[in-house]
Amino acid sequence: MEKHERDNQTSPTEFLLLGMGDMPTLQIPLFLLLLIIYLVTVVGNILIVVLVVLEQHLHTPMNTFLGTLSSLETWYSSTTLPRLLASFLTGDRAISVHGCMAQFYFFSSFVATECYLLGAMSYDRYLAICQPLLYVRRMTWKVCLQLVAASWLVGVFVSATVTAFLSQINFCGPKTIDHFFCDFTPLLELSCSDTSVVTLVSFIVCFLSIIFPFLSTLVSYVCIVATILRIPSSVSRKKAFSTCSSHLIVVTIFYVTLFIVYLLPTTAPLRQLNKVFSFFYTVLTPLVNPLIYSLRNREVREALRK
Repeated sequence: MEKHERDNQTSPTEFLLLGMGDMPTLQIPLFLLLLIIYLVTVVGNILIVVLVVLEQHLHTPMNTFLGTLSSLETWYSSTTLPRLLASFLTGDRAISVHGCMAQFYFFSSFVATECYLLGAMSYDRYLAICQPLLYVRRMTWKVCLQLVAASWLVGVFVSATVTAFLSQINFCGPKTIDHFFCDFTPLLELSCSDTSVVTLVSFIVCFLSIIFPFLSTLVSYVCIVATILRIPSSVSRKKAFSTCSSHLIVVTIFYVTLFIVYLLPTTAPLRQLNKVFSFFYTVLTPLVNPLIYSLRNREVREALRK
């Protein structure tokens, strides 16, 4: 009997997401703000997807990557914001263990997919600027679709691997998660079993799904910048840089906030700062991406006018 009670203590059926903390006076303003952000994010990204699909002159590899990124951002923000909005509206912060694992799985798979997709987009820009004569032959529709499919498959696989190991550990102690969604580190802090294996697996997965595509993106842009600087005409340099500036801004925002979140020490004084940067790359990045691309992409602006 005692063993059964002990097992129940180490196997909670639900967690409590603390979210943004206890701010009762700000519940309604935060709900309205997040609702507006979510609606603008979804509408903006879906609009870009529709434009890429319907407008014939947008049927290029780069715009195909852009449409895929926009659809990814829609799903990406939908893994965290609806649950956060519901907690502000109802006051219920509880989430089941299975729901928490599902949220972590989808969130991590979208993060890994975006890392590889941004890497594929940087490779497209590398070919367009550094090897323009070979661009049409190398960046064919077949290659473009293979890169998109590979990005999704890698994201799904690596996330499933980490989630499978994470779901096997025992949770105990306080059932509260000091975050607004189920992330890896807050979940690991609730474990009362050996986490060395899942930590090692997550380290390998992070290298394959975040560090490796980041390094490939970095190498691509080093080559791109070196090529642009060798262009004698300042007008031509500006034109060449404008073709990749939108993607460079998105990559910088995404990786800077991502690295700050996961490299920042998980000490109590820095926990709230961690939440702020987590909020930035999970909520604000999907919001600004369609704005950046639509404002800086001439073809997209013309399609929007139509």
